[in-house]
Amino acid sequence: MRFHTRKWVKPEDLNPNGTLFGGRLLEWIDEECALYSIVQLENPKTVTKYMSEIDFKSSAHQGDIIEIGIEVVKFGTASLTLNCEVRNKMTREKIITVDKIVMVGLDEEGKPKAHGKTQIEFVKDRLSN
Repeated sequence: MRFHTRKWVKPEDLNPNGTLFGGRLLEWIDEECALYSIVQLENPKTVTKYMSEIDFKSSAHQGDIIEIGIEVVKFGTASLTLNCEVRNKMTREKIITVDKIVMVGLDEEGKPKAHGKTQIEFVKDRLSN
């Protein structure tokens, strides 16, 4: 799994218990998956279609640094299926896993748009062509 993004847990990210608010973490995951999928599918009109059950393993506290990892599971006709793991960089504990996140590229009318992709492309490979 590649860990693409790090986030610093700040006071505004905490719940009343003083730990990372789960909703904030899900927002970060959704944003990271969207950005990753937009780049992979080369379609800025890419949206979250589905997110499977989430499993919180531990938490994070103010000042901790977390890392968000994403892995491509499958390329569909108009979609990209990912899984995600978030870990605490400071404690090395796994915070959450999401087994299945489906992102879909849309056309101008908001309908699924076939992308023709079958494998991960890295920016360095696109630039060398």
